[in-house]
Amino acid sequence: MKTRFFLLTFLFAAVCTLNVVAQSPYEIIPLPKSISMGKGNAFAVSENTVVSYSSKNNPEETKRIAGFLTDYINKQTGWNWQVKENCKKEAGDVVLQYDAAIQNDEGYSLVVNKKNVIISAKTPNGLFYGVQSLRKIIRDKSVTSLPSVIINDEPRFEYRGVHLDCARHFFPISFVKKYIDIIALHNCNRFHWHLTDDQGWRFEMKAYPELTEKGAWREETMVGHNFNQFDGKPYGGYYTQEQCREIVRYAAERFIEVIPEVDMPGHMQGALAAYPQLGCTGGPYKVWTQWGVSEDVLCAGNPKTIEFLHGVLDELTDVFPSEYIHLGGDECPKTRWAICPKCQTKIKELDFFTFKGISAENQLQSYLLADAEKYLANKGRKIIGWDEVLDGFVGPNTTIMSWRGIEGGSKAAKLHRNVIMTPTSNCYLNFYQSEDRDSEPISFDAFLPIYQVYSLEPVPEGLTEEEASYIKGCQANLWSEYITTGKQAEHMLLPRLAAICESQWMQPEAKNYDDFLNRLPALMNLYDNLKLDHGQVEKQK
Repeated sequence: MKTRFFLLTFLFAAVCTLNVVAQSPYEIIPLPKSISMGKGNAFAVSENTVVSYSSKNNPEETKRIAGFLTDYINKQTGWNWQVKENCKKEAGDVVLQYDAAIQNDEGYSLVVNKKNVIISAKTPNGLFYGVQSLRKIIRDKSVTSLPSVIINDEPRFEYRGVHLDCARHFFPISFVKKYIDIIALHNCNRFHWHLTDDQGWRFEMKAYPELTEKGAWREETMVGHNFNQFDGKPYGGYYTQEQCREIVRYAAERFIEVIPEVDMPGHMQGALAAYPQLGCTGGPYKVWTQWGVSEDVLCAGNPKTIEFLHGVLDELTDVFPSEYIHLGGDECPKTRWAICPKCQTKIKELDFFTFKGISAENQLQSYLLADAEKYLANKGRKIIGWDEVLDGFVGPNTTIMSWRGIEGGSKAAKLHRNVIMTPTSNCYLNFYQSEDRDSEPISFDAFLPIYQVYSLEPVPEGLTEEEASYIKGCQANLWSEYITTGKQAEHMLLPRLAAICESQWMQPEAKNYDDFLNRLPALMNLYDNLKLDHGQVEKQK
């Protein structure tokens, strides 16, 4: 009887503990590395809470981060939190401070006791991620107390990317900023900005003004999935260099690096429409009005092509201070090159022939990319290419973005090249997120539910420990052929970005889909509070 009594008491206590955890405000995405509940009294949250910071280290950045926290909380709750400079931990304050003992540059600790909430980090980056966690904890004004807790957290990967295609459809600067804010909410630190393609050139070039005068505008756009039906409406737009600098500054304040992409030597019909002499046939060309892959690409045998690419890289690197410049290298048909006299002359000049299964034309693409890689290396920059660049020879400073599955990334890692994983099977958020397609905006004709997104493991099996170290992270991609508005972009991105950000942030053994689903409603409530459009969760069958 006594044994039964103790068993019932234990079960009751366990149920109570589970209920406390289930009702805990610490339902954070991405899930922190460790959350230890304390035993002391809770911290009382109110509209009069003050955010306090020390001016001893990084005063301007720390003040700005404190300002972010008050802006977030005030917007989410309607309160009026204030910022003050203060080295003391006064009762009722949320304190931002530095702690050199924290090893990871993006790591942080968040400690709640009866007196204070204390966010500590080694760097401003870490403080910023601690702030993101606190804003997800105090997601609305119904949260009036925080149980005692110790949270220690750090990311798994150094590269945590989100992509936006602004070439197929153009998004205003105001939305690009909003998109960056969404990226920051999910602890991501790279914004891959796709700026040029067959359907439009969106980056202002001083040396080549017709790229935006002509190349940024198409005469009409394909309707839905109908390759023979068009809307008859002129479409276009571009970003000035000053607007791009504005985006770089805006992102940097949120510890996000902007990586521009100018896709070459394929996907260049927007440029060819402006400068037809850069193509193999000489044109005429027009900015493409349909989706897919055009056979008209830059002429690799034309010396003016190298001159053009150097001019583009000069202005890109002047505007974008990023470590990486993305040069595409994907989906470049070699049809024109195979019969182009200039390209064939260049192949003979370089003594290219089919070698180890690599055609002379693929080596010609490697020649263009190698030239760009060397040119950027002299500027202290590196290139990223889609995994098609592996079809040729890959330079030592080229990072591979693996999209056609994970095989390309695995191959690159074995070649000791840095890798960013973004396989279509898990990371292409422009695919339908529900099987009920009538309830969803028109999308690519593919289905990617959130449970499949969550299953992403960026490090392939079969790599040695050294090879695995070349996997630098993963990325969510949003291609805009069928995404025409910012609201639609949000809908396609969310909540699936929440699933990807856990693969970017968490160690694989800590991931649990059922637990993720239990935490997701809190984040989706925050989406609603912030008036972000989002899809719904497709249940796993």
